[in-house]
Amino acid sequence: MVLFRLLITILIVPFLFSSIVSSYLLNDIKKWCSQTPNPKPCEYYLTNNAFNQTIKNKSDFLKVSIQLALDQAQKGQENIHSLDPKFRNSQEKAAWANCLQLYENTIQTLNKTIDPNTKFTQVDVQTWLSTALTNLLISNTLSLNKVPDQQQSYKDGFPTWVKPRDGKLLRSYAIAQANVVVAKDGSGKYKTVKEAIDGAPQSSNDRYVIYVKKGTYNEQIVIKAKNIMLVGDGIGKTIITGSKSVAGGSTTLDSATVGVDEYGFMAQYITFRNAAGAARNQAVALRSNSDHSVFYKCGFEGYQDTLFAQSGRQFYRECDIYGTVDFIFGAAASVFQNCNIYARNGPQNTVTITAQGRMEGKFRIGYFMLR
Repeated sequence: MVLFRLLITILIVPFLFSSIVSSYLLNDIKKWCSQTPNPKPCEYYLTNNAFNQTIKNKSDFLKVSIQLALDQAQKGQENIHSLDPKFRNSQEKAAWANCLQLYENTIQTLNKTIDPNTKFTQVDVQTWLSTALTNLLISNTLSLNKVPDQQQSYKDGFPTWVKPRDGKLLRSYAIAQANVVVAKDGSGKYKTVKEAIDGAPQSSNDRYVIYVKKGTYNEQIVIKAKNIMLVGDGIGKTIITGSKSVAGGSTTLDSATVGVDEYGFMAQYITFRNAAGAARNQAVALRSNSDHSVFYKCGFEGYQDTLFAQSGRQFYRECDIYGTVDFIFGAAASVFQNCNIYARNGPQNTVTITAQGRMEGKFRIGYFMLR
């Protein structure tokens, strides 16, 4: 509970203070803000901030709202940085580091929506804003960027947002197209998955395939490179395992055996495991914060909080998922197609499969289980 209060404090307080520089007429502010579900915060921030942007129509209002959200997120990040020396223990410091990471993710996502060099659709914008749902300003912005419900279309068994070359790679023998090989016995370029990830291009638009030969790799990995693909020798044959947990002093976010924080991650024929055990509370096997991520014929083994589908559009096909409590959770827009979900006995003999983070109807997130 102490950690929860700390998180709330450092996430919310920065948004309550800003320089008072008004550049919009009060009547105009009230007119535009009345169209949002939270008009009071909208009026406050428009009154107390100035941008070189006139508001003539709804499109202008949307741009100003996104810019406001970005500005406040940057101020929040600066304020959190200033808290660094004030922590009493390692748990509070870990919570602080997680908040910094969440702010960094939010700023990156909001920047993408206003970047004139980025090609995107309104559906993309709605998804990215849903990813950045950290405060009321973003909630208002989501309500402005109204997108009609659209049924996801598929081609050759995968969503149409999967690039044709990636779809072909998933349906073919991807191992033959690997850029590098990982093998514990030294027969590949690297002996650990982390070494291969660290050696990959960080921002390439091309797919980078890492073949991980069969074996159990006891590692903890955070992937911050775009368009990475991990390919193993099969579920239960290639295993990446860890044992961090909340009971062991980690945060839920940091407990992940493998965490992904960049666009376009794919995995195939591989198992992600957290072996902390049922009594160790939250212990994540895989955390995906990757928009347009795909998991095909993968295994996810754990107990509480096994699979953290954190944000973005995610597709899981023919995967095996094991757990006890809330073992599929997060705020992503995820499709689980022909996946096997296995409930394990927990300490309380209680099983809860999913805990989706959707808070409002306009958020473009949710779980879809298809057979």
